[in-house]
Amino acid sequence: MPTEFELRQKNAQFANRVKAGKNPVKKSRQERLAKRSPISLWALGAVIFVVVGGVLFELVRLIFL
Repeated sequence: MPTEFELRQKNAQFANRVKAGKNPVKKSRQERLAKRSPISLWALGAVIFVVVGGVLFELVRLIFL
């Protein structure tokens, strides 16, 4: 009787062969997670807000003071 590892390996090989001939309609969870950014949108927005705000304050300080 094959071990659990062998069964998983054979299932993965079979799945890869089946996928090779088809265009996936819906991406797998692993593919979606692989393409995600490591930083969330709100955190990116906060960083941009702080940087742009700092630049604007410095420009105002240089011009008016």
